Amino acid sequence: MTQVATHGVKLTDTAVSKVRSLLAGEGRDDLRLRVSVQPGGCSGLIYQLFFDEQLEEIDAIVDFDGVQVVVDPMSVPYLDGASIDFEDTIQKQGFTIDNPNAEGSCACGDSFS
Repeated sequence: MTQVATHGVKLTDTAVSKVRSLLAGEGRDDLRLRVSVQPGGCSGLIYQLFFDEQLEEIDAIVDFDGVQVVVDPMSVPYLDGASIDFEDTIQKQGFTIDNPNAEGSCACGDSFS
């Protein structure tokens, strides 16, 4: 029996609802939300959130009421304890990430160190 790795990323109820809505709009049942950290941005690292049909054996997976969130092994330590929310206000619309591991971030909010 194979044990699937998990991660410490959390999705708020609002984010789960938005992801579920976006997935329904795609009309596919083979997609998962992938969250990763890549080199780049003005602070050194950037977040990437996208739908992915690929699942690697080494990926960490957590299911949030039917919404699977996948994180690659390199990104797991950077994202441990991070919380993803979705804001829909007159000032901002989109996903936000509150990451306790980020020592600093840029004004755009997409890059951290």
